[in-house]
Amino acid sequence: MAVDYAVIIIYLVGMLAVGWWGMRRAKSKSDFLVAGRRLGPAMYSGTMAAIVLGGASTIGGVGLGYQYGLSGAWLVFTIGFGLLALSIFFSARISRLKVYTVSQMLDLRYGGSSSVISGLVMWAYTLMLAVTSTIAYATIFDVIFGLDRTLAIMLGGGIVIAYSTLGGMWSITLTDMAQFVVKSVGVLLLLLPIAVWKAGGIDGMQEQLPDDYFSPMNIGVQTVFTYVLIYSFGMLIGQDIWQRVFTARSDTVARSGGSVAGVYCLVYAIAGAVIGTATKALYPKLDSPDAAFATIVGEALPIGVKGLVLAAALSAVMSTSSGALIACATVANNDIWKRLRRTASGGPAEGEANAAPHDEIRGNRVFILIMGAAVVVISIALNDVVEALTVAYNLLVGGLLVPILGGLVWKRGTANGALAAVAVGGATVVAMMLWKGVLANEAIYYGLLASLIAHIVVSLAGKPTDPAVLAEWRARLAGESASSGEKPAADAPAGV
Repeated sequence: MAVDYAVIIIYLVGMLAVGWWGMRRAKSKSDFLVAGRRLGPAMYSGTMAAIVLGGASTIGGVGLGYQYGLSGAWLVFTIGFGLLALSIFFSARISRLKVYTVSQMLDLRYGGSSSVISGLVMWAYTLMLAVTSTIAYATIFDVIFGLDRTLAIMLGGGIVIAYSTLGGMWSITLTDMAQFVVKSVGVLLLLLPIAVWKAGGIDGMQEQLPDDYFSPMNIGVQTVFTYVLIYSFGMLIGQDIWQRVFTARSDTVARSGGSVAGVYCLVYAIAGAVIGTATKALYPKLDSPDAAFATIVGEALPIGVKGLVLAAALSAVMSTSSGALIACATVANNDIWKRLRRTASGGPAEGEANAAPHDEIRGNRVFILIMGAAVVVISIALNDVVEALTVAYNLLVGGLLVPILGGLVWKRGTANGALAAVAVGGATVVAMMLWKGVLANEAIYYGLLASLIAHIVVSLAGKPTDPAVLAEWRARLAGESASSGEKPAADAPAGV
């Protein structure tokens, strides 16, 4: 085990070193929050794949494969489908907006002041997403070092907070790229072939397991449909995902690089399900499907390889955790705190209008530290990862999907309609979770329906959006306006 410990420690120290290096590149608010909007296709694809494929996709994907066989791939499949849809149909328009948050997009499109309300919903989503990733450290560090749950969460969370605070999106981008490589080698090139070989190949797995394990819909049609609603649509509107789209240096990079990442997700989905199925053939009586990943790694892999694969699991968790953390801090600072200060003072927040780039970076660093501390505390107090993740995605999709996509495709939508959709959809989701239970499918079904009805009815009942607002919106979508004050991405130095 000494070799495995060394691999893990080298990996963790390496993440901190890369984060420190990234700090040297974060010289402005744009650098800190969106990596200067200058990532090239290779780095953009790797970091996008890293953030969407977290602990739920890796450890959870293997667990679903253990429980349902090859159809356990559907959860990660729907994440890949959502990323492909975002990249092909929406990423170019999103990239041209030159904003920092989803709520700023809503303000730009509807001409209203929805940032605080929509920001609160998005903040709750990103906070819970960061919590679910942070809780996963307990499982991984328990396997590696046998650490107490609280210490494991503090260790993993502390490392992510450290490198995220140092360089913001530049540090996160560079660490995510390293994590993408580690994850690809550990899961796809090492764990997958070794697990299949140990189980006797596909033929050996088929001999030992029921035929249902090789059926594409063994997990259930309704489950697949719910995954599509929650995860595919969630990919279209999440602040953590959009913030990565904002890092692309051009429309072409956002579209093609995101599509490559989406295809990678589909491959990763199959790999996780196959590893889980092989684990079922090897160890058919585990107490919980969630133990499948730790079991196959701990029992089937040789020394050295085990450490690298566990580093891959850490990579998956850390990439999602850091992406969710900076998204949470960005929303809290730019959509909630600054808006509340501006409202209280009757104008721009004190010092905001003339803030130097260094001051803006410092302010965002403070919010990453505050949100990171909150994430660690909540993670220690909370045990159920599935419930936390479900609450996060239900609030996101039920409250924000309709006004965001409506703003992109329906010209008649209004600010009041958007606010009604957020309020009614979010309230319906919460009410249904209280009534039917957090994991009930009805919450997202009825939440989306209520949000859609509210958006259409209130928009049609009121005056259309001011033509001047729509003109500015169309100009921004066409890349003709840069009122944010930033230079066009094409003028920025090229990324990798």
